[in-house]
Amino acid sequence: MGKLKGLLFLVLMLLSIILVACNSDDVENSEVNTDANTSGEQTEAVTGGDLVLATLSDAANLDPHLSTDVPSASVLSNITEGLVKKNQNDEIVGSLAESWEAIDDVTWEFKLVEGVKFHDGEDFNAEVVKKNFERLLDPEIAAPRAFLFESIKEVEVVDEYVVRIHTHYPFAPLINHLNHPVGVMISPAQIDADYESMAAGNSPGQLVNMEGPVGTGFMKFDYWTAGAEIKLVNNTEYWGQKAFVDSVTIKVIPESATRVAELETGNAHIIEPIQPNEVALVESSPNSVDVAPGSSLSYVGFNVEKEPFNDVRVRQAISMLVDQQMIIDGIYDGFGEAAIGPLAPNVFGYDSTLQPLTYNLEKAQQLLTEAGFADGFKTTIWTNDNPQRQNIAIMLQEELRKVNIDAAIEVVEWGAYLAKTGAGEHDMFILGLSNPVGDADYFLTQLFHSKNKGDPGNRTFYENAEIDSLLDQAREEIDTTKRLALYKELQERLIEEAPMVYVHHQAYLSGVSEQIEGYWINDSGHHKLQNVKFVK
Repeated sequence: MGKLKGLLFLVLMLLSIILVACNSDDVENSEVNTDANTSGEQTEAVTGGDLVLATLSDAANLDPHLSTDVPSASVLSNITEGLVKKNQNDEIVGSLAESWEAIDDVTWEFKLVEGVKFHDGEDFNAEVVKKNFERLLDPEIAAPRAFLFESIKEVEVVDEYVVRIHTHYPFAPLINHLNHPVGVMISPAQIDADYESMAAGNSPGQLVNMEGPVGTGFMKFDYWTAGAEIKLVNNTEYWGQKAFVDSVTIKVIPESATRVAELETGNAHIIEPIQPNEVALVESSPNSVDVAPGSSLSYVGFNVEKEPFNDVRVRQAISMLVDQQMIIDGIYDGFGEAAIGPLAPNVFGYDSTLQPLTYNLEKAQQLLTEAGFADGFKTTIWTNDNPQRQNIAIMLQEELRKVNIDAAIEVVEWGAYLAKTGAGEHDMFILGLSNPVGDADYFLTQLFHSKNKGDPGNRTFYENAEIDSLLDQAREEIDTTKRLALYKELQERLIEEAPMVYVHHQAYLSGVSEQIEGYWINDSGHHKLQNVKFVK
């Protein structure tokens, strides 16, 4: 629930001004700020400058209601805002909502922050909240992540700054779901313009991507040169703590060595990701490495609608040919944690007593023989331009040869990769999914519910009526103990069914210049840039 975070006294030109910051961990900055760094020393941070962030992949879609990938969400998290957010301590706090309360089991009331304006000057209010959720849930928009809010029955405008969300049924993770990047607000004028664009024959979100998203955040969209860079500029009229930097340039640099060189020469101030084998190199320089544990899952998925992956024995056999610790040690240099199932330890619903399918070459061969594939078969493993995923593919390819499975590796460009796996054109594929809401419902429903086959997230095209029923029961259960029991049963079944190989929960590795401070990356891999400032 939103709450008063405190008072900060700022002395400027001998006048004492009390600034009250409601439902925020931040306070407005002056022209020069003196902050304690991690070593305890005082460093003088001056506002201004262009912050350069070099990253592996370009955004795929900058319409937040249609976006499904981490590179896009990472950009959008600095432009757009939702009703709530997670702070650096992984706590849900207020954002555009200053407080909220449960009126009954199916009704939540939100008090909105007053005086907030979108980047185009439009007012933020209860009508705007209603308009955004109606767009998000509109079948004509076909938002891939609409299932996050399908529990919503109605968004009621109580008055200009009070809104009530009514759900079809008790839905325990609603507040967590509101933290998801898809649940953010864009300008009502832009929503109207996009609908007009659709009426003229264009695709949903085409106008938003062409003009750039109009949010309420501390940075404003400037331009996007696809495949090259995205430019954001400081929102000097921001309602909360303004960003310290004048602008942010997000450069797409696929080559890891080039990103490291950009950091070393000072041409980039943040690079992400750095490869595990580059950590020592970066740390030997004046720059540093930020290591953040993730809530994501990296996995090897099967297209279970295609032979031979429609046979659970084949899926189990391949799962038993993935040596997780070898992958973590050999590819990730020890960074990350082996997965025992789909959920990371910091996600509600995780159960440490689960028994995973472990490496067992003999048992794998036995299962393949029982399934009629003693002599193996031919298949393909798809991956994108992520070096670790490519190395996992190579390692898996070698293991599959031991049981006579001939797997060709295909590297597909990121945008095409999402489109093709969403359309079910693959055999096997390597991908990951972050969990910004921190609750099992989002993760398991997206990955395994039959209604989410394809682009919404179930790229294995797995369908099981009993699993669907358990997922529906768990999301409607209010009792925490009962919810946990349902999620344990679900995970046990999903480990046995093996629609994917649960590989590991990655750690996010960022290279950070000595010229800046205040950067952090959340457990979903979204760059948080509001407090970044130059100190040299």
